[in-house]
Amino acid sequence: MSAFPRFTPLARSLPATVPFVGPEAIERQRHARLTARIGANESGFGPAPSVIAAMTTALSGIWKYNDPENFELKAALARHLGVQPDNLAIGEGIDGLLGQIVRLVIEPGMPVVTSLGGYPTFNFHVAGHGGRLGTVPYDGNDRENLDGLLEAVRREDAPLVYLANPDNPMGSWWDAGRIVDFARALPETTLLVLDEAYGETAPAGTLPDLASLIDRPNILRTRTFSKAYGLAGARVGYAISAPGTAAAFDKIRNHFGMNRVGTAAAEAALNDQAYLQTVIARIAASRATIADIADRAGLKALPSATNFVAIDCGRDATFARAIVDGLMDEAGVFIRMPGAAPLNRCIRVSAGPEAEMQAFAAALPRVLDRLSRA
Repeated sequence: MSAFPRFTPLARSLPATVPFVGPEAIERQRHARLTARIGANESGFGPAPSVIAAMTTALSGIWKYNDPENFELKAALARHLGVQPDNLAIGEGIDGLLGQIVRLVIEPGMPVVTSLGGYPTFNFHVAGHGGRLGTVPYDGNDRENLDGLLEAVRREDAPLVYLANPDNPMGSWWDAGRIVDFARALPETTLLVLDEAYGETAPAGTLPDLASLIDRPNILRTRTFSKAYGLAGARVGYAISAPGTAAAFDKIRNHFGMNRVGTAAAEAALNDQAYLQTVIARIAASRATIADIADRAGLKALPSATNFVAIDCGRDATFARAIVDGLMDEAGVFIRMPGAAPLNRCIRVSAGPEAEMQAFAAALPRVLDRLSRA
């Protein structure tokens, strides 16, 4: 008798994978609580009080399904961005949208281009739909290699390419002009996923003006409320594109996938831009603190346009991993590191409240001292 359940051959061929081991899992594995949660690029500064109030009000209606058309949130986003509601698609965070994008475009065996060491969840979705991943190393400045990505797209005749600007995991970025040139140079048959999750924390001139690309059906820009808005647990993301491309999500999305409390939170967050600006300032101050901590420890902080800082540890992945593990073992400080060489010579530390910065500052020299004597 055949084994059950009857998974597809593709599903049977895939390993059981978790792209990111969560801090909760690390606590369970190590039987220790975190003292600083500064590894997942969340916002430890939290959402605005006005957002908490809106979520509290929305709780009384949680027995109802969310509006499957996300009408109010689309209208609020359209007003905020200066676009039309039909330029928008709403999803369960960028991760949820990435899965839908891959499903819309990729069949087994199709080539997909991305950066070597870039966002692992995108790769996870590509593998899950049977795509053939082609990767391009970062350039010498730890930035995604635009020329290399374009060359790979043309060489592979790839129907899908992924680019994050600003970048995760390195925090680097390209200016808007270079991004627009890259997007316009792509074949019309290639869909660009331009991930702008960290757009709110980027320097002026990093994000292309929406009007410059919104008429191109092969450009999808993804954004989120998980980072600067402090709503990672609410799972609210959105895509911006030409109307026909945005409407394609209606063919395959989970129409009841959004929750009422999360969408109420996102609408309230858009209405409290003053709070957002205070968080952006706190993130910038925290990045400076992280850089100072790294410098005093003899390490090199890389420039960052995100809510985290990549720190060059000056050696190899083994050394970087020892720092990550040492911080957790000795002080309960949770950070992460990039997964591919040569990026994995670095550790990555999220911006966070002062108490968590102090915990990191106190623990890092102790860990480095122990490793120097090992």
